[in-house]
Amino acid sequence: MVRERTFDAIVVGGGLAGMMTALEIARTSARDSSRRVALVSYGTLGESTSSAWAQGGIAAAVGDDDSPVLHAADTVAAGAGLVEKRVAARLAADAPGAIDRVAKIGVRFDLDAAARYALGREAAHSRRRILKAGGDATGAELVRALAVAVRDCPSVIAFEGARAREVIVANGRAVAVVIADGTGEIATLHAPAIVLATGGIGGLYRSTTNPTSSRGAGIAIAARAGARLADLEFVQFHPTALDVPSDPLPLVTEALRGEGAWLVDETGARIMDGIDPALELAPRDVVARAVFATSQRGGHAYIDARTAVGARFPDRFPTVFASCARFGIDPRSAAIPVVAAAHYHMGGVAIDLEGRTSVAGLYACGEVAASGVHGANRLASNSLLESVVYPERIARAIEADPIAPEVVAIEAHDLATRHRDNAEVSDVKAIETIRGIMYRNVGVERDETGLALAVRALAEIGEGHPDRDTRDAALVGGLIAHAALRRRESRGSHARRDYPAPAGTTGRRSFSTLADLSAAQPA
Repeated sequence: MVRERTFDAIVVGGGLAGMMTALEIARTSARDSSRRVALVSYGTLGESTSSAWAQGGIAAAVGDDDSPVLHAADTVAAGAGLVEKRVAARLAADAPGAIDRVAKIGVRFDLDAAARYALGREAAHSRRRILKAGGDATGAELVRALAVAVRDCPSVIAFEGARAREVIVANGRAVAVVIADGTGEIATLHAPAIVLATGGIGGLYRSTTNPTSSRGAGIAIAARAGARLADLEFVQFHPTALDVPSDPLPLVTEALRGEGAWLVDETGARIMDGIDPALELAPRDVVARAVFATSQRGGHAYIDARTAVGARFPDRFPTVFASCARFGIDPRSAAIPVVAAAHYHMGGVAIDLEGRTSVAGLYACGEVAASGVHGANRLASNSLLESVVYPERIARAIEADPIAPEVVAIEAHDLATRHRDNAEVSDVKAIETIRGIMYRNVGVERDETGLALAVRALAEIGEGHPDRDTRDAALVGGLIAHAALRRRESRGSHARRDYPAPAGTTGRRSFSTLADLSAAQPA
């Protein structure tokens, strides 16, 4: 690995948001063929990323009966009084254009008989506005097309199999990224603009639909660089992860419920009866708590698609069908066992409308970022949308803030290139302990006792641990528990047993920095 290099921009993350951002920066800078973008990917481009596993689709108001105004209204309604309305309005307005851009890149969306986008519906959407690819393989198709485009783009230099360890800040500006490859070899990459697109935190939980490597590394990096964080307490649990012996758990797409499948318990009674008028199409937090409550009383939850989908299952939902088949389940003739699992993080590194963080020169995009559009409970299929809308904005913002590369050619951290990272292998036992603490105490339902215990226990695990990954996981878990401890109400995905009601119709977003965590150590 080349130990010292200077680029015009560095993007950290090889998933959908990262690849899209690298391409948009390259496209915006196309008139200058000498400009280069570094793309740092933990694995092979598009692999080990939640984006590739996204089944449901991508939301955009492209139907004749739809509009960005309706899309924004649904987003605000789902967010439980915490969505930034101007952010939602702009995301919805930019959605159709983003769909056009990714289609031109080569994404093959499903079409209907009239060769128009085949639109589905998901929970809390008032219209059919979910674009899909391969039935239930939308994320995989997006990632496939973007990986091809990135490899064909001469301006993007990919560092695959490398992990970002630290963002270096000099004179108040992010100026470099320290990365390590699989052998622990260290390199320092310099650039006037750095974008974090490292994904979410689902791997911090014992039950998750995300890659187990997704443990919030980007949040840890940003926090240590001094960046402001937002809404960390809001972790969305997907109500229908396949309840099988697997880690992570396969996802059973929400689109099944959009097609009329029912949630039932072991007796065949509908779980959502009497809980919400929208039944299975209620917001995700409501459905997840109902599924969780079923398991807490010793029961079992299932999604029954035998009538709604039946024999069409293999063609209509091939990914889910294959997942079921691996565990001996035939959803055409049997109900599918499901459980609530950590799925998406609404919180993250606080950004503005152009993806800027509170640290000059540092941007964030995708699940690692907290834009304010998801509020306390993300509207289904807005996450893939966010990951293809914000990259263009970030590229334009970087273009408008040109900094000569020599400005960031600092020497203060160059010693890092002469050392190896000796703790490259994660402490598996410690990570599993963290995951258990997070699911028990910072999970679907929380209370002060459990959250305080989590803050203390995570601090003890992370304090002085020789493994950097373990320290990062404990730090991010502690930050989430701290934020949850401070929010003394239930709102959206944040459910407190000891504060079961919301503290008003609308709420306030929460903001914090790394410095705030020290005040969270309960006596």
